[in-house]
Amino acid sequence: MEGAAVPGLLETKEELGETTIVVQRERLVEACEHLRDVEGFTFLSDITAVDYLGWRGSGVAGYIGTPKGRNINEPMTQGLARLPAPVPKRFAMNYHLLALRRPPARVRVQVWLDDGEAVPSVVRIWPTADWHEREAWDMMGIPVAEHPNLARILMDDDWEGHPLRKDYPIGGEPVRFSGEE
Repeated sequence: MEGAAVPGLLETKEELGETTIVVQRERLVEACEHLRDVEGFTFLSDITAVDYLGWRGSGVAGYIGTPKGRNINEPMTQGLARLPAPVPKRFAMNYHLLALRRPPARVRVQVWLDDGEAVPSVVRIWPTADWHEREAWDMMGIPVAEHPNLARILMDDDWEGHPLRKDYPIGGEPVRFSGEE
């Protein structure tokens, strides 16, 4: 792949057998057109939104499960603590693309966003993005500019908030059953 020719390219990363191309939010559509038309990535398999709330704070470490379980009240790590790499903004939109050739190729296009920043729609490039972008809006609250029908897809139309955000309140929501008054 001609990484330098991708419009709006900020960074290319190779990790765990996956290539990630980080592009400028404003040039996402241009970069995706290039990847489809020039590089042959004609298949959009998924769009995922990730919330990195608190990721930039200090002291982030995980808990390792053992056969006896884990005590989440006692901070611990097994071996050396591995601090995560810093992230530029709170949210990441990841576009997973496939080039169906021999051998097949896979790439992830990543765009970083702050709360309230809109990402441009790629529906005109890959029509299946319609559903993926609506899910990112519904569950994470990431606005998608120029989307043909940006409406809730999983939650009720009158639902408040976006349930997959890390700052969404946990519990306390009444369960609604159909046919209930």
